[in-house]
Amino acid sequence: MTDVDPIALAVFLFFFLLVTVLGFLAAKWRRGDTLDSLDEWGLGGRGFGTFIAWFLIGGDIYTAYTFIAVPALLYAGSVVGFFAVPYTIVLYPIIFIFLPRLWSVSHRHGYVTPADFIRGRFDSRPLALAVAVTGILATMPYIALQLVGIQVVLEVMGIGGAEDASWFVKDIPLFLAFAILAAYTYASGLRAPALIAFVKDTLIYLVIIVAVFYLPTQLGGWDSIFAAASDSFDAFNTENADAIAAGEVSGKGAIPPGAAHWAYASLALGSALALFMYPHSLTGVLATKNRSVIRRNAALLPAYSFLLGLLALLGFAAIAAGITVDNPQQAVPALFESQFPGWFAGIAFAAIAIGALVPAAIMSIAAANLWTRNVYKAFLKPDATPAQEAKQSKLMSLLVKFGALFFVLGLPLELAINLQLLGGVWILQTFPAIVFGLYTRWFHRHALFAGWAVGMIYGTWTAYNVPAVGDPDSHFGSPVATVPFLDIDIYIALTAFVFNVLVALAGTLLLNAMNVDGGGDLTSPDDYKADAGDVGVKDLPLDEMAPGEVAKGTP
Repeated sequence: MTDVDPIALAVFLFFFLLVTVLGFLAAKWRRGDTLDSLDEWGLGGRGFGTFIAWFLIGGDIYTAYTFIAVPALLYAGSVVGFFAVPYTIVLYPIIFIFLPRLWSVSHRHGYVTPADFIRGRFDSRPLALAVAVTGILATMPYIALQLVGIQVVLEVMGIGGAEDASWFVKDIPLFLAFAILAAYTYASGLRAPALIAFVKDTLIYLVIIVAVFYLPTQLGGWDSIFAAASDSFDAFNTENADAIAAGEVSGKGAIPPGAAHWAYASLALGSALALFMYPHSLTGVLATKNRSVIRRNAALLPAYSFLLGLLALLGFAAIAAGITVDNPQQAVPALFESQFPGWFAGIAFAAIAIGALVPAAIMSIAAANLWTRNVYKAFLKPDATPAQEAKQSKLMSLLVKFGALFFVLGLPLELAINLQLLGGVWILQTFPAIVFGLYTRWFHRHALFAGWAVGMIYGTWTAYNVPAVGDPDSHFGSPVATVPFLDIDIYIALTAFVFNVLVALAGTLLLNAMNVDGGGDLTSPDDYKADAGDVGVKDLPLDEMAPGEVAKGTP
């Protein structure tokens, strides 16, 4: 431990201990008679209102890695680095339309995961399993990157970051943070991140608003900040003109050139379509108490997009402040360390670290619920009781976190980050089954499965074959790739999604023409409009209508 500011460390530890206490106290907050069911442990009793849901869903979507990676992209001069802002703007009208329908059918039938809905809607164990496995697969590296966010902050603070230290000494602070997260998630379930989200979001808003107003007074105003970033990028491009022309390094800039417009737009659209396919995003939605809460949050959550836009500008501020780091992800923490007094830097570090704990907890819960309902109960123990389901999810949430630690400590950091890029590619392939299924039963279950398989294979193989700039032998080097026959660069997830939909359409037409059995449907049209207080929605026991019990030919 070297060059540690004791005041910053003290403030950081105060807030970290505060959220730890809140995490354990959350077990008694707004709880029912017991936490021994997925409704209570995994979905917080399905009773969160607009205020709580706004903090929970916002804290779930806007992760620590978001608050580090977005300004890091601008600090590094990525011409598409600002795509995260328009994508979060495009996102909310999309979820305003389809998420209330998913809430209704899930509450009517007791569905805990999106794969539960797929099983009931399409009577397909393979398709439901595919959605569940995809969700778990896409979530693992996402959790890992929350731990990366904590790791970056600890390194800037000088805690456990010495390269010449043993692996145990170097990583012990991360192990401790992980152990605390695992303990209170196990004890309190979804209530823990819901309660901690109040502290996390309050700190994030405070830190960013103060930074946006204070930093320009120290750096000559926003004109000087933008000019410094522009001059830095121009100088780099001039010095490396030959290497840029040879494709050995990427040019830097703030505005995408014409050649990058498709990449920029497709990243925004594809990310918007994919975000609420992640199981942790849907878990926060299913925990709300009625459809109106979802709609109100879709209208209120763009406040986070405004915050994200301000946050991104801190990447330029780091350039103007003369911050020099080998890892661009350290730019914002280093900026706070150099420009603010120790006590405020400690608040900023705490905000980022706590911003990792909230989504990491929700992600592990969501992945555990997928395992429990769609693997354990569906295939291993169909007669599992609600208490057995809850115990299984608690244990799996611990294993998921261990898997995330493997990504962080067992793999090169660059590989962990690149694998997370695959998360968007993978999770978007569940969109046709989930979202199309909310509106129509026309698609054939086998065709949807075939489309999912084609999208997964194409997306994974294409991403694997994209090298990093300047390293032709590397893999998973970029989220965009040239589309066959079009010669334009597009987000790989979106291209794979188009192939997925085309296969699902063609396969449905073919299978329907061949009169292949399409399976039953447990749902009815009224289920998609049900609201709290309607018959069958409130206080539905989890074992009353298991998602695997689908009657053939049910309308």
